Amino acid sequence: MELVLTRVYKRGGTNGTLTLNGHFVCFTIELPWKENKQNSSCIPEGIYELRSRTSTKFHNHLEILDVPNRSYILIHPANNAITELRGCIAPVNLLTGIGTGINSKLALQKLLSLYHQARDRNEKVILNINSNRYEYLKQIQKSNS
Repeated sequence: MELVLTRVYKRGGTNGTLTLNGHFVCFTIELPWKENKQNSSCIPEGIYELRSRTSTKFHNHLEILDVPNRSYILIHPANNAITELRGCIAPVNLLTGIGTGINSKLALQKLLSLYHQARDRNEKVILNINSNRYEYLKQIQKSNS
């Protein structure tokens, strides 16, 4: 199963749309892109494998494997990228601003359900992170005007 995360980068955070086979799953929020700097940047675009993980802090969530120069990059609930994330991705049902959203726990439950259905079919679960380059370039041009 391949999930596709299409990002739109902004100065104050990164918003995204997560899809499966072209169908909307949820929105995402992340930190802004700062050259993959630990604890202050979203992770690089690329193709990553996901695995299920449990912790006392986030309970059931997903881990993004083999992120260059990073460790313990997770998909876990959060509603504000700047105050709650350190490089991880938070699924949300509704975006409320740049790097902010609501109903993150519900969005994560939907994502976990899709993940476990795929694993029950013995499928690897892949996250393909890319960006809407046109929107990104338009934003840069606007901020430089």
